[in-house]
Amino acid sequence: MIGEKRITVVLPAYNASKTLEKTYREIPQDIVDNVVLVDDNSSDSTIKVAKELGIKHIIRHEKNTGYGGNQKSCYNKALELDSDIVIMLHPDYQYTPKLIHSMAYLIANDVYEVVLGSRILGKGARRGGMPIYKYIANRILTLLQNFLMNQKLSEYHSGYRAFSSKVLRTVNYRVNSDDFIFDNQMLAQILFAGFHIAEITCPTKYFKEASSINFKRSVKYGLGVILTSFAYRFQKARIGRFKIFQQ
Repeated sequence: MIGEKRITVVLPAYNASKTLEKTYREIPQDIVDNVVLVDDNSSDSTIKVAKELGIKHIIRHEKNTGYGGNQKSCYNKALELDSDIVIMLHPDYQYTPKLIHSMAYLIANDVYEVVLGSRILGKGARRGGMPIYKYIANRILTLLQNFLMNQKLSEYHSGYRAFSSKVLRTVNYRVNSDDFIFDNQMLAQILFAGFHIAEITCPTKYFKEASSINFKRSVKYGLGVILTSFAYRFQKARIGRFKIFQQ
């Protein structure tokens, strides 16, 4: 805990057996009350490793639900545990758990309701090995989104996120896609609801065992990002109604 705030780290896992232990060992147990791992029907030994590490809250999907579907289970369980702060950390060790303190304290001290670990602030993305086509796409999509949504985020595509429980109870994340666009839809919901977002510089690592999506799915994701941004703008202008923005 931090003060009276209960902190839960959620790990949306898929074939993460090779990196899970390293990720888990760096989670700061001095402030984290619960760790929740949701395994999205992995074909490797992710569940076995999680049990050996002593992770108490383990959920296994009987069929693969997708990245967004995995997160829905993560947040549902975190709220069930009466968490005050929920931090989503990928168990593939692409993002360092060493930022959990900083992210949690910003929320615990009522400075911000949402904190993102940004790979773009500073030069962490390219230095960490982000492929050049992904970096360029990130910058173009972020520029477009900031324009359409009237925001000033450095990126909308980081998978390292911390939320107050109020945010998770307010936005209707359960109606979002089960695919990768879930992340972007959720940020749009958060901004639409009027919550404030902080960003902190986050080093990142791209390596063989780190999860990634292929070019075809990246294109699909990019198109989804554009559609989500236009939906946000139309809903704000009251010239359209979209399910994801209905609380």
